[in-house]
Amino acid sequence: MSFDLQALVDQTAEHSYDLAAAHVNPAMMKVLKVLGFDVRYTRGQGAYLYDAKGTQYLDCLSGFGTFGLGRNHPTVREALKQAMDMDLPNLPKFGIPRFSGLLAQKLIEVAPPGLDRVYFCNSGAEGVETAIKYARAATGRQRIVYCNKGYHGLTMGALSVMGAGEFREGFGTLLDNCTAVQFDDLAALESELARKDVAAFIVEPIQGKGVNVPGDAYLPGAAALCREHGAVFIADEVQTGLGRTGKMFAVEHWGVEPDIRVTVKTLSVGFVPVAAVLSRRWIHEKVFSSLDRCMVHSTTFGQNDMAMIAGLASLHVLLEEKLVENAADVGEYLIGRLRTLVDKYEMVRQVRGKGVMIAIEFGPPRSMKLKMGWSLLHKMDQGLFPQAILIPLFTDHHILAQVAGHHLDVIKLIPPLVITRADADRIADAFDVVTAACHKFPGPLWEVGKRLTSQAIRPRNAPAAT
Repeated sequence: MSFDLQALVDQTAEHSYDLAAAHVNPAMMKVLKVLGFDVRYTRGQGAYLYDAKGTQYLDCLSGFGTFGLGRNHPTVREALKQAMDMDLPNLPKFGIPRFSGLLAQKLIEVAPPGLDRVYFCNSGAEGVETAIKYARAATGRQRIVYCNKGYHGLTMGALSVMGAGEFREGFGTLLDNCTAVQFDDLAALESELARKDVAAFIVEPIQGKGVNVPGDAYLPGAAALCREHGAVFIADEVQTGLGRTGKMFAVEHWGVEPDIRVTVKTLSVGFVPVAAVLSRRWIHEKVFSSLDRCMVHSTTFGQNDMAMIAGLASLHVLLEEKLVENAADVGEYLIGRLRTLVDKYEMVRQVRGKGVMIAIEFGPPRSMKLKMGWSLLHKMDQGLFPQAILIPLFTDHHILAQVAGHHLDVIKLIPPLVITRADADRIADAFDVVTAACHKFPGPLWEVGKRLTSQAIRPRNAPAAT
């Protein structure tokens, strides 16, 4: 009997929620139902998702930034179809890989100079683990310095340099010799590096949790301090890389050349997991220091042909369709439109970001009636207010977005790089309408807040920024 995928989808479509709740993640399914995000999507195309009724949703979450090219880009799909028809000799292991050298060459060409070795793995967390091991092997030191509020992944090594304590709870002792400093604080970093025992400083050029953008002196200063004190500078560009911020890599905004860069998300195009760790040659040679250490760090699926082909096609589309430039243009336009809300509404505190990595931060109002509502919601639950914005944004305007992190009154937008100015207008107009309603107390958004509280939603259960 042949395998009929369409028949399987048709037979199980109505049960997908129940199956996931029963066998995969019951807590997450409950959260989705309470928030009203338990939509059964049936199709994805470009910047949009579609449900069973054909309703279009503008995706400002893009799989936590994975779908930089949008969903189901035809060029990438065609490349993968061609690959499937070629009967490729995938992963011979003891044989010459067909496509990893090509993808490595393309990544080196689009990156700032200096990084000429590439290691391929499957995820951002695995890439961070690689960077930590590389830095320790290259320097002979153990200590890793990271930033408060940083997000680097949820495996044990990556979790050890995670600047958000809520992800650590319940998982026991992590790596020793990991030290947190404040983001955008050169004095704090220099104090740690001056001890001459730091293997690496790892930092997101723009922090994903909160979309925190550093001052112009921070990253150049951090790189200089690392060179001065013999530490490796690791740029975690898992989310900010490959066009997200309006540059191919976010460090280019500040003219910084890291020693190691980790990049994922758009490289995989959402089809096949692939991550790339670019490093300086001297670091790579310290790790793979002899013939008998040629596999001292490896992963089973790291150079698989389908992942490499997806990466090659993704880079082709980024360059051919000028999507990095589009992200810069549309992102600047959207940020400008959203910033008009700061003067218009007293609870809109700030709009910040670069390219299509954008945060809208809310804060306590000045007027007495709104201040009462604000205090009431925050006493109920510290993570409630953004959800009270996001739910009507989704249900009334069909825009999918996320909270920028636990206990933050910040909403994060990371739409695909393919969005248009018309999409940007749709986003800005929807935020205007929802924010206006939010400034009525009592009003519909406050009722949403009470409903969520009655369902016992807590920040630890809500979808978090990654």
